[in-house]
Order: sequence, then structure tokens, then C-alpha cells
Amino acid sequence: MSRNITSARARAVDLRPLKRAVLALLVGFAVLFAAQMARAEIDIKEVTSPGGIKAWLVEDHSIPFSALELRFRGGTSLDAPGKRGAVHLMGGLLEEGAGELRAQDYARAVEALAANFSYDADKDMVAISASFLTENRDEVMELLRQTIQEPRFDQDALDRVRAQVLVGLRSDQTDPNAIAGKTFGKLAFGDHPYGSDGKGTVESVSALTRQDMFAAHEAVFARDRLYVSAVGDITPEELGALLDELLGDLPAEGAPMPGPAEVLLTGGTTVVPFATPQSVALFGQKGIDRNDPDFFAAYVLNQILGGGSFETRLMQEVRTKRGLTYGAYSYLVPRDLASTYMGSFASANEKMAEAVGVVRDQWQALVDSGVTEAELQDAKTYLTGAYPLRFNGNSQIAAILVSMQMDDLPTDYVVTRNEKVEAVTLDDVNRIAKELLDPEGLRFVVVGEPEGLKSTN
Repeated sequence: MSRNITSARARAVDLRPLKRAVLALLVGFAVLFAAQMARAEIDIKEVTSPGGIKAWLVEDHSIPFSALELRFRGGTSLDAPGKRGAVHLMGGLLEEGAGELRAQDYARAVEALAANFSYDADKDMVAISASFLTENRDEVMELLRQTIQEPRFDQDALDRVRAQVLVGLRSDQTDPNAIAGKTFGKLAFGDHPYGSDGKGTVESVSALTRQDMFAAHEAVFARDRLYVSAVGDITPEELGALLDELLGDLPAEGAPMPGPAEVLLTGGTTVVPFATPQSVALFGQKGIDRNDPDFFAAYVLNQILGGGSFETRLMQEVRTKRGLTYGAYSYLVPRDLASTYMGSFASANEKMAEAVGVVRDQWQALVDSGVTEAELQDAKTYLTGAYPLRFNGNSQIAAILVSMQMDDLPTDYVVTRNEKVEAVTLDDVNRIAKELLDPEGLRFVVVGEPEGLKSTN
């Protein structure tokens, strides 16, 4: 694989507008391809590189375009003690230069190759996404190799990105939703990394050094926590060679993973005073793990209670019938180290107390009376019909495949997923409602000036 990024940039610079147009056209074709794939069985190949790196591949040579998705388990939970926000800040610096290329030259090189890189970090993983034309694959992968293995973390780049992060953190201090999230996390997980914002605090981020960036990089980027998927114009043999070149020099092990998080939530209400005419509420209880045999029953139950449609119990009771909010939602949150069952809504200060009561009542009603056959069928129809819409491009498909790996799902899950939804019975849903839902253990965090609502226990 060529490592002459500078010469590649020189060759490509006059063709950048054309390449961008071609890429846009190819993305359009990729969307059509994805729609076809969603209706048929996706042929997922399990690939092992000569160096032992495992990946999943959906091979399609109809267009000269590919997407690559890399995930490193651990994410912001790998921050060293006293270094909160280091992994998040490090991730933001990955596109700020690598190898011999400083930030501006790096950006030009990516653009010249008509490539796209993106980076993300959350509590459980650091993600790197890449999409590229086949003709530029070698040059793009060499640039990505430098990004992953030879980051510069220049001081000027660090200062610039840190300033951007600090702006966001200071904004969060006056954002009711952010305040609710931080308060809920602390109540739910205490001193565990899940209990604090992975972006850090103004104080912790301000103190981070260039050496802290290298330490965070070393903690995250290792082969023992790596998951890979690829979709598009690449063969198993080409992917294997690419992975060894791209990732083969990574260390075998990174920082130790944190232990499981105990969900510490107790029932009650926490009010955080904040001057605003509309309060926001975040609520939750202990959830259900992704690998639990009853997960799909809980998944269907949640769709009935507060999933993504206007026909859910919460939307009907809190919004439609009483006009207490524009939207009330619930969602399962199965993370690597703990699982919660959460929800959210906003309401006028004078209506918040009533809205909280209605949500609690709906939690209790499902325990007491369960759901109807009509609700069950409507939920199944929604969940099975919406699923193919997720497959709307090579990059999205690659992300789904790598998430499947991290959840320890088999390669045929894409085909069998809707069957698992359809297999859920009324008895399954009503049984899991009684086992999972805990009205007495439901904790509400309300940020605002809610009338008639006070903090309890």
C-alpha cells in the first residue's frame, strides 16, 4: 500500500469537484442498493485477515464505493482517574493532523481523495467511520492508518479543539436537558464512569495536557477491543490485506475495562431548580440487558408504552388526551456495563406535576392490566415495517453490522430479527410488564420550576 499522501493529493487536486460529484452519485446508488438489500437476505461474510483481525463484510461490486466501520470497546469509560473528558477530547483531535500532515494539510488530503472520515465517542465505544472510492482506497487507508497510529496531537490543535469543547460544556451548564442528564447519571451510577459526563467538566478538560491525549489514545486503540465491518466494492482478500496494513501494528491490549455498574436508582422525584417557563423531565429505572432471553418481549412492550409512534400509551395519555406535553417517550438503554429503562418529556411548570403523575399511572397500569392484542399487533407492525428503513446506505449498513458484533449477535440476525419480533406473544409481553416495570422504583429528575412538585427521598 502506498504511503505517499502528498503525491496522491497532487494528482487528485484538479479533479476534486468531479470526484465529489461522482461520490454524491454513488451515494445515491448506494441508497437504492441498501433498499434492495433490506428486502432480501444480506450475504454477510466473516473475514479473518492473515494477521488475525476479524471483520464482517457485505460485498457488492455494482458501484466503486465502500464504507468501513471500526469500533473500539470502552469509550469514555476508559478515562484515567482525574482525566475525565480525555477520550472525548482525543477523539475530536484525530482529524487534526497525523504523520507529517498538520491539521490544514490533513483536511486537504482527505478532500482531495474524495473520502469521508468521522469520529465519535460514547460511554461504551470509540467509533471511526470511513467511506471512499475504490480508485483511492490505498491512499485513503494510508491516511486513516496515520490517523489511528500516528496522531500528532499538536498543541495548537489541542488548544483549538479544547476551546470548542469548553464552549459546549459551558452551554450545558444552562441547558435543562443536559442538567437533567448529568443529574440522572449521578443518581443512577454514582462514582462509576457511567455516572458522569464523558465530555468531562470545564475544570477537568481545562487541565488536560498533550501527554494526556497520547495516554488516552494508548488506552483506546488496541486489538483486544476492536470490531470491524465493511460494505461495498471490496473482496474478502482485499479487506484482509487492508486490515493488516491499517490495524496490524496496534498493540494487543489497551487499558483495563471498568467493572459492571450497579443501577442505584430508587423511586421518587429529584427537582433541580432552574428558571424556565417549561420544565424538562428525565425518568428511569433498572432495565434489561440486550442478551436477556426476554429482551424482544421488553422491546415490544416499550413500543406500546412509549416507543416512536403517536399511538403509544404515553403519547395518548400525556399528550393527546390531556395536552400536557408535545411528546412523551420511553426507551430501553442496554449498555455494556449496565442497563436502564428511561423516558423523557417536557411540560409547562404548572402542568409538570400532573404529567409526572400520569406517567407513573401508565407504568402501573401496564403492570396491573397488561396490553391488548390490538396493541400488540400494532406494535409488531410498526417495528417490523420500520426495520428495513435503517438500511439506507453502505455506511449505515456497516454501522449496523459492527453493532451486531458488539452485541454478540449472529450474522443471520438481519434476516431473523423481524421473526423474533413476530414471535413475541401477548403472554410474553404481559409477563415481562409485571417483571420489568417498577412503578415504585421509577425515579424522575425534573429541571425547572414545577408547581406542586418537590424532591422526595
